[in-house]
Amino acid sequence: MSLTFIPTVWAARLLSALDKELVYGQTNVSNRDYEGDIRVAGNTVKIASIGDVTIGDYEKDTPIGDPDILTDTDQTMLIDRQKFFHFFVDSVDRAQQNVNVLDEAMRRSAWKLRDAADTYIASLMDAAVPGGNKLGSLGTPIEPTADNAYEYLVDLGVLLDEANTPLDGRFCVVPAWFHGLLLKDNRFVNAGTMRSDRALANGAVGEAAGFTIMKSNNVPNTAGAAYRIFAGHRIATTYAEQIVDLQTYQPEQLFGDAVKGLHVYGAKVVRPMALACLIADKA
Repeated sequence: MSLTFIPTVWAARLLSALDKELVYGQTNVSNRDYEGDIRVAGNTVKIASIGDVTIGDYEKDTPIGDPDILTDTDQTMLIDRQKFFHFFVDSVDRAQQNVNVLDEAMRRSAWKLRDAADTYIASLMDAAVPGGNKLGSLGTPIEPTADNAYEYLVDLGVLLDEANTPLDGRFCVVPAWFHGLLLKDNRFVNAGTMRSDRALANGAVGEAAGFTIMKSNNVPNTAGAAYRIFAGHRIATTYAEQIVDLQTYQPEQLFGDAVKGLHVYGAKVVRPMALACLIADKA
Protein backbone atom coordinates (compact mmCIF):
# COMPACT_ATOMS: atom_id res chain seq x y z
CA MET A 1 0.00 0.00 0.00
CA SER A 2 1.34 3.37 -0.96
CA LEU A 3 2.37 5.76 1.77
CA THR A 4 0.04 8.75 1.71
CA PHE A 5 0.24 12.12 3.41
CA ILE A 6 -0.67 15.73 2.79
CA PRO A 7 2.58 17.45 1.64
CA THR A 8 1.78 20.83 3.21
CA VAL A 9 1.27 19.20 6.62
CA TRP A 10 4.64 17.45 6.45
CA ALA A 11 6.37 20.60 5.26
CA ALA A 12 5.09 22.52 8.28
CA ARG A 13 6.20 19.68 10.53
CA LEU A 14 9.71 19.73 9.12
CA LEU A 15 10.10 23.48 9.59
CA SER A 16 8.90 23.16 13.15
CA ALA A 17 11.66 20.67 13.84
CA LEU A 18 14.20 23.08 12.40
CA ASP A 19 13.00 25.92 14.61
CA LYS A 20 13.32 23.81 17.73
CA GLU A 21 16.91 22.84 16.91
CA LEU A 22 18.40 26.09 15.63
CA VAL A 23 20.63 28.27 17.82
CA TYR A 24 22.11 30.90 15.52
CA GLY A 25 19.06 30.86 13.26
CA GLN A 26 16.41 31.07 15.97
CA THR A 27 14.47 34.30 16.41
CA ASN A 28 16.27 35.09 19.68
CA VAL A 29 19.55 35.39 17.76
CA SER A 30 18.61 36.19 14.13
CA ASN A 31 15.45 38.04 13.22
CA ARG A 32 12.98 36.91 10.54
CA ASP A 33 11.78 40.43 9.76
CA TYR A 34 12.35 40.16 6.02
CA GLU A 35 11.48 36.54 5.43
CA GLY A 36 8.47 37.43 3.30
CA ASP A 37 7.23 34.86 0.85
CA ILE A 38 10.17 32.82 -0.41
CA ARG A 39 9.35 30.36 -3.16
CA VAL A 40 12.59 29.40 -4.90
CA ALA A 41 16.31 29.72 -4.31
CA GLY A 42 17.76 32.79 -5.93
CA ASN A 43 15.07 35.14 -4.68
CA THR A 44 16.30 38.35 -3.11
CA VAL A 45 15.08 40.31 -0.14
CA LYS A 46 15.64 44.08 -0.26
CA ILE A 47 16.29 45.74 3.10
CA ALA A 48 15.96 49.52 3.00
CA SER A 49 17.14 52.13 5.51
CA ILE A 50 17.22 55.92 5.63
CA GLY A 51 19.99 58.31 6.58
CA ASP A 52 20.17 60.51 9.67
CA VAL A 53 17.91 63.53 10.20
CA THR A 54 19.50 66.83 11.17
CA ILE A 55 18.50 68.33 14.53
CA GLY A 56 18.71 72.13 14.87
CA ASP A 57 18.14 74.87 17.44
CA TYR A 58 14.87 76.76 17.05
CA GLU A 59 14.63 80.52 17.56
CA LYS A 60 11.27 82.15 17.96
CA ASP A 61 9.94 83.88 14.82
CA THR A 62 12.90 82.65 12.79
CA PRO A 63 12.39 80.43 9.72
CA ILE A 64 13.87 76.97 10.14
CA GLY A 65 14.92 76.64 6.52
CA ASP A 66 14.32 73.92 3.97
CA PRO A 67 13.63 70.36 5.10
CA ASP A 68 16.26 67.66 4.84
CA ILE A 69 16.08 65.53 1.73
CA LEU A 70 16.11 62.02 3.10
CA THR A 71 18.59 59.62 1.57
CA ASP A 72 18.09 55.91 1.53
CA THR A 73 20.30 52.88 1.14
CA ASP A 74 19.44 49.26 0.69
CA GLN A 75 21.03 45.91 1.35
CA THR A 76 20.23 42.73 -0.51
CA MET A 77 19.84 39.34 1.14
CA LEU A 78 20.11 36.58 -1.45
CA ILE A 79 18.26 33.34 -0.80
CA ASP A 80 21.03 31.32 -2.39
CA ARG A 81 21.53 28.32 -0.11
CA GLN A 82 19.90 25.10 -1.34
CA LYS A 83 19.95 21.87 0.64
CA PHE A 84 17.98 18.69 0.00
CA PHE A 85 17.31 15.35 1.65
CA HIS A 86 16.31 12.17 -0.14
CA PHE A 87 15.78 8.80 1.54
CA PHE A 88 14.09 5.46 0.94
CA VAL A 89 12.27 3.24 3.47
CA ASP A 90 11.91 -0.39 2.41
CA SER A 91 8.53 -1.97 3.10
CA VAL A 92 10.21 -4.94 4.80
CA ASP A 93 12.19 -2.72 7.17
CA ARG A 94 9.14 -0.68 8.04
CA ALA A 95 7.07 -3.77 8.76
CA GLN A 96 9.73 -5.29 11.03
CA GLN A 97 10.52 -2.19 13.09
CA ASN A 98 8.74 -1.38 16.34
CA VAL A 99 9.28 2.34 15.76
CA ASN A 100 8.06 4.56 12.98
CA VAL A 101 11.06 4.48 10.64
CA LEU A 102 9.64 7.23 8.44
CA ASP A 103 9.12 9.60 11.37
CA GLU A 104 12.67 9.03 12.59
CA ALA A 105 14.11 9.57 9.12
CA MET A 106 12.20 12.85 8.82
CA ARG A 107 13.47 13.94 12.23
CA ARG A 108 17.06 13.15 11.26
CA SER A 109 16.63 15.04 7.98
CA ALA A 110 15.44 18.09 9.90
CA TRP A 111 18.43 17.85 12.25
CA LYS A 112 20.90 17.71 9.35
CA LEU A 113 19.27 20.72 7.66
CA ARG A 114 19.43 22.60 10.96
CA ASP A 115 23.10 21.84 11.32
CA ALA A 116 23.88 23.17 7.84
CA ALA A 117 21.87 26.39 8.32
CA ASP A 118 23.23 26.98 11.81
CA THR A 119 26.83 26.65 10.65
CA TYR A 120 26.20 28.98 7.71
CA ILE A 121 24.70 31.75 9.87
CA ALA A 122 27.56 31.48 12.36
CA SER A 123 30.08 31.84 9.52
CA LEU A 124 28.38 35.05 8.34
CA MET A 125 28.55 36.50 11.85
CA ASP A 126 32.21 35.52 12.04
CA ALA A 127 33.01 37.47 8.87
CA ALA A 128 30.94 40.54 9.81
CA VAL A 129 32.01 41.44 13.37
CA PRO A 130 33.87 44.79 13.23
CA GLY A 131 37.51 44.66 14.28
CA GLY A 132 36.88 47.14 17.10
CA ASN A 133 34.25 44.81 18.57
CA LYS A 134 36.63 41.89 19.07
CA LEU A 135 38.44 40.72 22.17
CA GLY A 136 41.50 38.67 21.28
CA SER A 137 42.57 37.70 17.77
CA LEU A 138 43.05 34.59 15.67
CA GLY A 139 46.79 34.90 16.17
CA THR A 140 46.55 35.57 19.90
CA PRO A 141 43.36 34.08 21.34
CA ILE A 142 42.43 34.84 24.94
CA GLU A 143 42.55 31.92 27.39
CA PRO A 144 39.70 32.49 29.85
CA THR A 145 39.64 30.74 33.20
CA ALA A 146 36.95 30.01 35.77
CA ASP A 147 38.03 33.20 37.56
CA ASN A 148 37.60 35.59 34.64
CA ALA A 149 35.24 33.99 32.07
CA TYR A 150 32.33 35.99 33.53
CA GLU A 151 34.37 39.20 33.28
CA TYR A 152 34.85 38.68 29.54
CA LEU A 153 31.07 38.61 29.19
CA VAL A 154 31.00 41.99 30.93
CA ASP A 155 33.61 43.29 28.46
CA LEU A 156 31.53 42.10 25.52
CA GLY A 157 28.55 43.92 27.00
CA VAL A 158 30.57 47.14 27.19
CA LEU A 159 31.45 46.89 23.49
CA LEU A 160 27.77 46.54 22.66
CA ASP A 161 26.87 49.43 24.97
CA GLU A 162 29.32 51.67 23.12
CA ALA A 163 27.67 50.67 19.82
CA ASN A 164 24.20 51.68 21.14
CA THR A 165 22.96 48.09 20.97
CA PRO A 166 19.60 47.59 22.74
CA LEU A 167 19.93 46.20 26.25
CA ASP A 168 16.88 43.95 26.21
CA GLY A 169 17.22 40.70 24.30
CA ARG A 170 21.00 40.37 24.13
CA PHE A 171 22.47 36.90 23.60
CA CYS A 172 25.85 35.22 23.85
CA VAL A 173 26.53 31.83 22.23
CA VAL A 174 29.28 29.85 23.94
CA PRO A 175 30.89 26.43 23.44
CA ALA A 176 30.42 23.76 26.09
CA TRP A 177 33.86 24.30 27.64
CA PHE A 178 33.23 28.02 28.19
CA HIS A 179 29.86 27.23 29.78
CA GLY A 180 31.75 24.87 32.07
CA LEU A 181 33.96 27.74 33.21
CA LEU A 182 30.91 29.88 33.96
CA LEU A 183 29.43 27.09 36.06
CA LYS A 184 32.47 27.35 38.33
CA ASP A 185 31.78 31.04 39.03
CA ASN A 186 29.21 31.87 41.70
CA ARG A 187 28.33 35.07 39.85
CA PHE A 188 26.88 32.94 37.07
CA VAL A 189 25.48 30.21 39.29
CA ASN A 190 23.67 32.71 41.53
CA ALA A 191 22.36 34.98 38.78
CA GLY A 192 22.40 32.69 35.79
CA THR A 193 19.42 30.47 36.51
CA MET A 194 16.60 31.20 34.08
CA ARG A 195 13.46 32.53 35.69
CA SER A 196 10.83 29.84 36.07
CA ASP A 197 8.19 31.99 34.36
CA ARG A 198 10.33 32.57 31.26
CA ALA A 199 10.24 30.22 28.29
CA LEU A 200 13.71 28.88 27.50
CA ALA A 201 15.17 29.85 24.15
CA ASN A 202 16.66 27.04 22.08
CA GLY A 203 20.03 26.16 23.55
CA ALA A 204 19.64 28.61 26.47
CA VAL A 205 21.49 27.58 29.62
CA GLY A 206 21.18 30.69 31.77
CA GLU A 207 21.55 34.44 32.07
CA ALA A 208 24.66 36.43 32.92
CA ALA A 209 26.05 39.97 32.50
CA GLY A 210 22.93 41.10 30.66
CA PHE A 211 22.96 38.20 28.19
CA THR A 212 20.88 35.11 27.64
CA ILE A 213 23.63 32.52 27.49
CA MET A 214 23.20 29.85 24.81
CA LYS A 215 25.34 26.78 24.29
CA SER A 216 26.17 25.38 20.86
CA ASN A 217 28.59 22.94 19.29
CA ASN A 218 28.52 25.08 16.14
CA VAL A 219 30.56 27.92 17.64
CA PRO A 220 33.08 28.68 14.83
CA ASN A 221 36.63 27.55 15.60
CA THR A 222 39.84 26.61 13.86
CA ALA A 223 40.67 22.95 14.48
CA GLY A 224 39.46 23.14 18.06
CA ALA A 225 41.12 26.48 18.77
CA ALA A 226 40.34 30.20 18.42
CA TYR A 227 36.64 29.81 19.24
CA ARG A 228 34.60 32.82 18.08
CA ILE A 229 32.14 33.50 20.90
CA PHE A 230 29.53 35.94 19.60
CA ALA A 231 27.48 38.30 21.70
CA GLY A 232 24.88 40.62 20.28
CA HIS A 233 21.26 41.35 19.54
CA ARG A 234 18.82 39.89 17.05
CA ILE A 235 18.71 43.16 15.11
CA ALA A 236 22.21 42.39 13.81
CA THR A 237 21.38 39.37 11.64
CA THR A 238 18.37 38.48 9.53
CA TYR A 239 17.52 34.98 8.31
CA ALA A 240 14.93 33.64 5.89
CA GLU A 241 14.07 30.08 4.94
CA GLN A 242 11.48 27.99 3.18
CA ILE A 243 10.75 24.35 2.42
CA VAL A 244 9.90 24.86 -1.25
CA ASP A 245 9.18 21.26 -2.22
CA LEU A 246 8.42 18.00 -0.46
CA GLN A 247 7.46 14.81 -2.27
CA THR A 248 6.87 11.14 -1.58
CA TYR A 249 6.97 8.50 -4.27
CA GLN A 250 7.43 4.77 -4.86
CA PRO A 251 10.55 3.83 -6.84
CA GLU A 252 9.43 1.70 -9.76
CA GLN A 253 11.66 -1.31 -9.08
CA LEU A 254 11.59 -1.29 -5.27
CA PHE A 255 9.02 -2.04 -2.57
CA GLY A 256 8.77 0.90 -0.24
CA ASP A 257 8.54 4.65 -0.22
CA ALA A 258 10.98 7.47 -0.85
CA VAL A 259 10.78 11.04 0.41
CA LYS A 260 12.67 14.06 -0.86
CA GLY A 261 12.58 17.69 0.16
CA LEU A 262 14.25 20.98 -0.76
CA HIS A 263 15.17 23.63 1.82
CA VAL A 264 16.27 27.09 0.64
CA TYR A 265 17.52 29.85 2.89
CA GLY A 266 19.67 32.93 3.17
CA ALA A 267 21.01 35.23 5.87
CA LYS A 268 22.75 38.58 6.15
CA VAL A 269 24.34 40.62 8.91
CA VAL A 270 22.63 43.99 8.45
CA ARG A 271 23.88 45.75 11.60
CA PRO A 272 27.43 44.50 12.28
CA MET A 273 27.96 46.94 15.18
CA ALA A 274 25.31 45.02 17.13
CA LEU A 275 27.70 42.05 17.29
CA ALA A 276 30.80 41.54 19.43
CA CYS A 277 33.18 38.62 19.57
CA LEU A 278 35.51 36.98 22.07
CA ILE A 279 38.19 34.88 20.34
CA ALA A 280 39.22 32.31 22.91
CA ASP A 281 41.17 29.11 23.43
CA LYS A 282 40.70 26.47 26.07
CA ALA A 283 43.11 27.19 28.91
